[in-house]
Formats: sequence, structure tokens, C-alpha cells
Amino acid sequence: MLSETLHNALNDQMNFEFYSAHTYLAMAAYCTSENYDGFANFFLVQAEEERFHAMKFYNFINDLGYRATIQGFESPENNFSSVLEAFKAALLHEKEVTRRIYELSDIALDEREHATMAFLKWFIDEQVEEESTLDTIIHKFKRIENDSNAIFMLDAELATRTFTAPE
Repeated sequence: MLSETLHNALNDQMNFEFYSAHTYLAMAAYCTSENYDGFANFFLVQAEEERFHAMKFYNFINDLGYRATIQGFESPENNFSSVLEAFKAALLHEKEVTRRIYELSDIALDEREHATMAFLKWFIDEQVEEESTLDTIIHKFKRIENDSNAIFMLDAELATRTFTAPE
């Protein structure tokens, strides 16, 4: 049985995941406007992944017999000075998601809500992957600096990214 505190925290995280999808859509739109279709694809796939995460929360809340409450949110940042800045902003955003997931896990642990702890384990593992992926891309950008051929190749590499929902 969920406490009101945990129920509200799960709803908040669900809504933050939807906000995350919008954040990545904004980053994709920026990349598209700069004619970096591969980088835009990376962020579009990221947005799809975040919607999937939000729906996992939505379904979990409903499966427990509680109500998922959809809320509005602030507009995400739409302007970046470079693609690298967008990726750095994405990493900072993922670090915030990680912090929030850990906070949720602490609430579930304190309340000995085992179903929620098991549910959140998947997200904890996912966040390690999310931060690692972005950190790797940022390091590639730093390594290639302003080499337009290397940037073109990285853009082409990220154009191949697709989303497959995990089982």
C-alpha cells in the first residue's frame, strides 16, 4: 500500500519523465535547425525513451490501484550555443533524473514498500546507462574539437540510433 507521500512522489516522477521527453524534443529541434540530423535523431530517440519511462510510472501507479495524475510543466530550454552544449545540458538533466530516482528509492525503502523498490531498481540501472552514454558522446566531442569531418562522422553514427522498448 502506497503512502500519500510515495504516491505523490511517483506521480511527480511520471510527470518529470514527460517533461524530460519535451526537453529532448527541444534539443532535437535545435539540432535540426543546425542541420545536424543525426544529433537530432539521437534526441528524438531519447524523447521516445523518456515517454516510455513516463508510461512505466503511469502503468505502475495504476496497476497498484492508484490514480496517475497528469500535470503541466515549464517550457524546456530551446536555445543552445552549440550541439556540445545541448549534450552537456542533457547530461545535467540525466543527473537530475538520477537524483530524483534515488530520492524516490529512499522513500520506498524507508516505507518498506517492496514492490516500488523492485520497480525502481530498473530505473536505477537505466540511469547508469543514460549518464554513461551522454558522457561518452561529450568526450568524443571534446576529442574531435572542431574537426568538421569527425563531427560529420559522429552525426552519421548517431543517425543510426533507434528505440526498442525493453521487455
